[in-house]
Amino acid sequence: MNSPTLNVRFFATDSGNEPVREWLKTLTASERRTIGEDIKTVQFGWPLGMPLVRKLAKDLWEVRVHVIDRIARILFTVVGHTMVLLHGFIKKSQATPPEELDVAKRRLKQLRSAS
Repeated sequence: MNSPTLNVRFFATDSGNEPVREWLKTLTASERRTIGEDIKTVQFGWPLGMPLVRKLAKDLWEVRVHVIDRIARILFTVVGHTMVLLHGFIKKSQATPPEELDVAKRRLKQLRSAS
């Protein structure tokens, strides 16, 4: 089996919380599996574009996941050879809500200031 193009890690807050991991725990097992498979597709196939991955802003992309009856989004950045999962949410409207984007951008800033 080929080795992945990207490693994957969860963004961690200063206090050590991993918000995306916590969010994933609130989903059903089948939703987590689907999200995991899509993240793995990105991990092995990077760089990817639509329909799975869409660029949102400089250094910020989303994995577009279709789970049963819902749409999930995982917002991430790439640092070196690592995909850092910044934010995850269930999408309720066509457009990515600005507040969800803001969360990811804030975490991206934190990530940069930490390194």
